[in-house]
Amino acid sequence: MSLHEIEDLVADSVRVLDGHTAPDDPGVRDWFTALYGFQVGYDCSFTHFRVLDILLRRRYTYRFPVDRHPDYAERQAYFDALAEFTGLRTFDEEAPGFEGYDSWLEDGYVDPPFLYCDAGTALWRRMAAAGELAGPDAEPPRRVRLIDVVREIAVAAEKEGDRELIGMWYAFGCETLLGGPAGCPFDVDELAEMPAVRDLRAVVRRTGASAVAERMPHAVPVEFTDRQDLAAWWWEL
Repeated sequence: MSLHEIEDLVADSVRVLDGHTAPDDPGVRDWFTALYGFQVGYDCSFTHFRVLDILLRRRYTYRFPVDRHPDYAERQAYFDALAEFTGLRTFDEEAPGFEGYDSWLEDGYVDPPFLYCDAGTALWRRMAAAGELAGPDAEPPRRVRLIDVVREIAVAAEKEGDRELIGMWYAFGCETLLGGPAGCPFDVDELAEMPAVRDLRAVVRRTGASAVAERMPHAVPVEFTDRQDLAAWWWEL
């Protein structure tokens, strides 16, 4: 699967969740956190601006005048000189333990004339501590499982008749949607009892989205029918 397809998948999922969830549902912010956590696992571009109006409205991303940054008084000349999109986290590639650039959003970013940060990041915590955020906006996102978010996406996508979106997510299989460092930690019986898994598979059956899933380049359909094999079970709808 190309990286552009991952970017499109997440952006389309944000749109469909926003379109089929109550405007005041606080869980949407948690779902977005899980989706962008999934995206950061791939070498994707920064895509927030594709759906920025949704991210702001759903209180996942926050926007402020640049002079509201906690360090503005000490670094006014630096902030005032920013004339283009700039990530504010700096990295020392020579430092012991340098782990790459995945955390570049932690300190927020500037797209003049505004400062942005995402819920749960280091800058978001600083803004909350400084009183710039209060109430539910100052509460961290709750950790949710990717499978639970994908279930919500599938239910919403079925209402829109978007079989492609359902199939693209289902194609990732157990290892990605329910996995951990050592792979999927559940057996077939446990998976079969999970409400999110049951609901997702029901949507896939009703919509025929498995035909989409099977042609995805990241899908690994299994031809044999050993019921104890997770991958085989996943594709036996």
